[in-house]
Amino acid sequence: MNRITALRSLLPKGQVSYYKDQLLIVRGDRQFLFDSNGKKYLDFFGGIVTVSVGHCHPKVNDALKAQVDKLWHTTSIYHTEPIYEYAQKLTSKFDDPLKVVFFVNSGSEANDLALALARNYTGRFDVISMRNGYHGMTQTVLGATNLGNWKPTIPHGFNIFKTLNADPYRGIWGGANCRDGPVQVKNRPCDCSPGQCKASDKYVEQFEDMLLHDFSHSSGPAAYLAESIQGVGGTVQYPKGFLERAYKAVQKRGGVAIADEVQTGFGRLGSHFWGFQSQNAKPDIVTMAKGIGNGFPIGAVVTTKEIADPFSKSLYFNTYGGNPLASAVGKAVLEVIEEEKLQDNCAEVGDYFLKQLAALDEPAIGDVRGKGLMIGVELNEADGKPLAPAKSAAIFEETKNRGLLIGKGGIYGNVLRIKPPMCITKKDVDFAVDIIAQSIAKFK
Repeated sequence: MNRITALRSLLPKGQVSYYKDQLLIVRGDRQFLFDSNGKKYLDFFGGIVTVSVGHCHPKVNDALKAQVDKLWHTTSIYHTEPIYEYAQKLTSKFDDPLKVVFFVNSGSEANDLALALARNYTGRFDVISMRNGYHGMTQTVLGATNLGNWKPTIPHGFNIFKTLNADPYRGIWGGANCRDGPVQVKNRPCDCSPGQCKASDKYVEQFEDMLLHDFSHSSGPAAYLAESIQGVGGTVQYPKGFLERAYKAVQKRGGVAIADEVQTGFGRLGSHFWGFQSQNAKPDIVTMAKGIGNGFPIGAVVTTKEIADPFSKSLYFNTYGGNPLASAVGKAVLEVIEEEKLQDNCAEVGDYFLKQLAALDEPAIGDVRGKGLMIGVELNEADGKPLAPAKSAAIFEETKNRGLLIGKGGIYGNVLRIKPPMCITKKDVDFAVDIIAQSIAKFK
């Protein structure tokens, strides 16, 4: 029995395993990974949008090593220098009044806490989330994750209402100029005037209609939780202005807007540091994880003093959240993003990447979408329906065999999810585009 087979026998059967011929990864270096046979891979998924500044970045490594020799752990019952310094630096990335931060250990935990903060502050319980969204796997937040293949048969989702997904590609409404990005939906006519998006208007009307029918005779929603761009759901971008108007509609009714930035934050979209900024939206609570620690387990919730203070009426602490090791790593990640201008790199290389993918003469590519280095490629059959699972799986396996690691997503599993470390180059992009094109051509 080899090591991979032995490991599989020890892990739960339902745990996601990406490849038929599974990899045993032993080393990482910036945008590259190496398996147990010494084969080198270009990593364009970054541990599910988690490795932000590159595998084993020396500055982040050095910060962790230095802290290991000073102090590992005290819990938040004591103050430490690293958590103070990191909290100060992280909150500097937000405008007033988003200046209070809770530290946790993951994105699921961050979203779980965000719902608790919203419900406690408003005195309400109902929450709104969007179909096709993903927000984690804790039992509380699982109801806001609206992808059926991620939902076990256990009680969850009490008082979480699901609203229509504002998807300009497969949704009810959409056009050829809906997205904030260099690549638009093909073959959906658009007669919008400059500065107008009729699809956005329609989705907002539907959202407000849902608020009217579900909440007009109740106390109203506690919160609306949405990703700034859907990640696991297949890199779905909303029409321009949708998120800003949806937030305002909820806030007008006394609820709070929660921006899930677990995958879209920390400069990945290029144009802005946070995804909600690209839609001119103003949330009351922001959740983050993944790229916040470049692979180190850390998450955070940033909110206002007005929302945070009422939570202190009961005791709260997190055993590991914001521990000295995590805080040292998080601070170093922010410094690397600034020093190496990785947000600018996401904008430049991401635009180039999207345009190269959109230029591929491949009928199986139904849609290319994204912003910065958060990219999705949706694969279709000739009739426009999602590519059959067996074909998608074969293409996905072939990219790995050719030395490229990417993700997959969408309810049909037919979307190539491309979210690499933010340090990649245009040369890496050319290599990846060539492999994607060859893999699709072989198995479409």
